[in-house]
Amino acid sequence: MCLSVPMQVASVEAGGALAWVARGDRREQVNMLLVGEQPVGTWVLVSLGFAKEVLDESGRQQIEEALEALAATLDDDYDPSRYFADLDAARGGS
Repeated sequence: MCLSVPMQVASVEAGGALAWVARGDRREQVNMLLVGEQPVGTWVLVSLGFAKEVLDESGRQQIEEALEALAATLDDDYDPSRYFADLDAARGGS
């Protein structure tokens, strides 16, 4: 299984085909051909060395919440009321 994670463009090279992206202390070089050259500071969804999608703030936030929920389940600290407020609201919850 592959998990895509949001990472922020830190620098661009090779005519925009490659970029260094960062997330916390993690940095990696990714191929940007699927999304095109992006300015420094842009958030992209990264998987297996490729930027797959450019993220707006709303989309990035939803993914961050899902990753937090996943981490909480792995730490046996999962409380459904703390996560996925967008889904709860969509089905008529509080």
